[in-house]
Amino acid sequence: MMMKSFSLQDIFLIKKIKKTGHHKDPEPRNYFEIIFIEEGTGKHFINEFIVTYEKRDVFLVAPEDKHHFEIEKETTFCYFQFTELLFSSKMNLPDRSYWLHRIEKIIHHPNLLPGDIIKEKYDRKLIWHIHDVINQEYISQKEYYKHNISNMVSTTLSIIARNITRDFQPERESSIKDVPTTIDQIIQYIRQHVSENNLMKVSALATHFNMTNSGISLYFKKKTGESIHHYILMYKLHLIKYRLKNTELTVSEIAYQLGFTDESHLTRIFKKYNNLTPKQYKNEMLKEDHRM
Repeated sequence: MMMKSFSLQDIFLIKKIKKTGHHKDPEPRNYFEIIFIEEGTGKHFINEFIVTYEKRDVFLVAPEDKHHFEIEKETTFCYFQFTELLFSSKMNLPDRSYWLHRIEKIIHHPNLLPGDIIKEKYDRKLIWHIHDVINQEYISQKEYYKHNISNMVSTTLSIIARNITRDFQPERESSIKDVPTTIDQIIQYIRQHVSENNLMKVSALATHFNMTNSGISLYFKKKTGESIHHYILMYKLHLIKYRLKNTELTVSEIAYQLGFTDESHLTRIFKKYNNLTPKQYKNEMLKEDHRM
């Protein structure tokens, strides 16, 4: 496959805006964005949610999100934007696979809600320090600045992923006996541990949530309309498609990551539900990239 070279600016952009009143991104918007609030206060409207913001808050916005800001006090926004080229197999940024893996963990994590995403005081201080250095490197463009920015962006994504996944412990009846397990807690746990086959057994899930095997199976079926096994499989297929389209991972590597017996096992299951093998699916995605 012929790879094209792109500059860092083709893939990763930094944009700083000072605004009052109403602020909305231009349409259409194809960026995955990290938004730093350098100064100001107001409200962030994202999809069906409204959250307040203040100085030193950090927000995430995925390409499909609909959002805008209603500004109360003049606000300086700093955008770290990952363009659609990051998701194209035609580009050859060395850290592309790592960035995509981290972004996948972030945007597919079920515990992510709109609002400031940094929970820990130490991590807030750290991510803002990195934000300042990335901006300086981006402006000065001294020797090795692309390498430095790439490394620091990777660290930024890791800090965000850590804050989104940290402290997630579903409530259990053993600790809060009056609060029953909810379907959201079970789904969150499945998505967080989907690659660990031993934790995805019905018996293991039942033990974790202090339920019987039949009890958790019936409860899940009643709330979602499908079995636990089918839900886990469909979620794995969703992740497989994402990784085939957006990473250079082989089918064998994806099979290992997601707990399939081997490549042929994954291929057989994937073809059953998509009428294409994983390799055929990837080739179809590559053809779409070449038409971009």
